[in-house]
Formats: sequence, C-alpha cells, structure tokens
Amino acid sequence: MEEKKTTIKAYKGFDKDLKCRDFQYEIGKTYTMDENEVSICNKGFHAIDADECPLSIFSYYPPASSRYCEVEIGGRTDKSEEKIVGSEISVGAEIGIPVIVKAHTDWVKQHLIDDNEHKSFNTGYCSSASNTGYCSSASNTGNYSSASNTGYCSSASNTGNYSSASNMGYCSSASNTGNYSSAKVSGKDSVAIATGYRSKAKGAMGCAIVVAERGEWNGETYPLINICSAIVDGEKIKPDTWYTAKNGQLVEVESNN
Repeated sequence: MEEKKTTIKAYKGFDKDLKCRDFQYEIGKTYTMDENEVSICNKGFHAIDADECPLSIFSYYPPASSRYCEVEIGGRTDKSEEKIVGSEISVGAEIGIPVIVKAHTDWVKQHLIDDNEHKSFNTGYCSSASNTGYCSSASNTGNYSSASNTGYCSSASNTGNYSSASNMGYCSSASNTGNYSSAKVSGKDSVAIATGYRSKAKGAMGCAIVVAERGEWNGETYPLINICSAIVDGEKIKPDTWYTAKNGQLVEVESNN
C-alpha cells in the first residue's frame, strides 16, 4: 500500500441515482474532504485506477444496476491493488459499458508486453487461442478462428470473420470485431461485445451484451448504424440467448444464423 499526493485518472461506479454510499454526486462537480480522514476501503472518495484492471469496477458496481463516470482523484491519495481513494474527486463525463470494456482490453494488452505467462496470441486461419490465467488475454486475428479465456478479469478478443470469442471468467470481456462472428460470456458481471457485420452476442444473467448494427456494403465498408447494449435481466433480454442488432434494437437470432 502506498500514499502520495497526485491527481489520478480513474473510473467510478454509482447507483442509478448517481449516489455512492448514500452520498449524492453530480457530473462536473468537484468534492473535497479532510485529508487526514482518508483511508482505503474505509473513508474517502473511492474509484478504480484507470491504470489497473478497469473491468474490476463491475465487482463493486454490477452493470445491471449501476452508472459509471470518468473521474480524477486528487489531494491525499491511498492505493491498494486496483482501488484508489483520495480526499478530492472531480466527476467527469458519464461513460457506458463499451468504454470500460475497451479500456480493459487496452489495459490487458499493455500489461502483457513483458508477461509471457498470461497471454495467448494467434494469427492463423482456422486457429485457436485460449488462456486460463487471472487478468489474462487470448486474442486471434484469423478467420474462422476462436479465442477463449476462463481467467478472472480477463479478455478474449477476435478480429477474424466467422470467428468466436468467449469468456467464462468473472468481470471479464469477450469482444469480436469480425463480420458474421460471435461473442459470449458466462462469468458473473462480464461483457460480450460484437461489432462486426451481422454478428451476435450472448451472456449469462446479470452480464451485459453490446452489438453493433451495420448497413450493407457500400464499396468501402459496412457502415455503422447503431450500437445496441443491454443487461441480461431474464425478462427483456434472456440469458444464454443469442442477440443481434436490427432496426436499433436487440433481437433474438438462431445460433446458426
């Protein structure tokens, strides 16, 4: 554990009313408290350090019932693992689940530069990349390929067409940018994101799914029309059910479509 005076970029979770521990926050406001009272996991303005494991925010504020903002933590700060606490907090823009997922994926890739024990990369056609490590990454760029991960706070990503990205770890992400591809998650408080043309995503109860809706080929690309996201609540969005984006809404789709 370390203590220092600085300003740190972080992500903070709130309830649906933008409250945390019964304290009411407002976007664009700065709040301060007595520096001598700051204590990690006890008192102060808490958040998740943006340079640590961003997706761990779902452990404290599940996506089904929370809102998230970019914040800056300052004054006297105290840090332990991914959590940061300070005597000052400035609440920035509200962000959605896709922003947190991208931040986590970027963090994992950066974190793996000097850590060969926690990564699995593959660029081959019809290939597979898998990983079971904590805070790890499995990525694949080949068409008709697969990337899977079972580690907590980890990332499985795929860029190949007709490919699959899956993750079973808690607070993790499965992302796919390939056309006609899929992303699925089964770990608690995780996110599945599919951004390719005619792609699909599914998740377990309490997880989130994000799917891009794209238009037909225009000679250069499949133009982005909408981004649809939702929490798997068992009512509007069913668990373990494939969804694609159509006409600005998430709609069920057969697994072989």
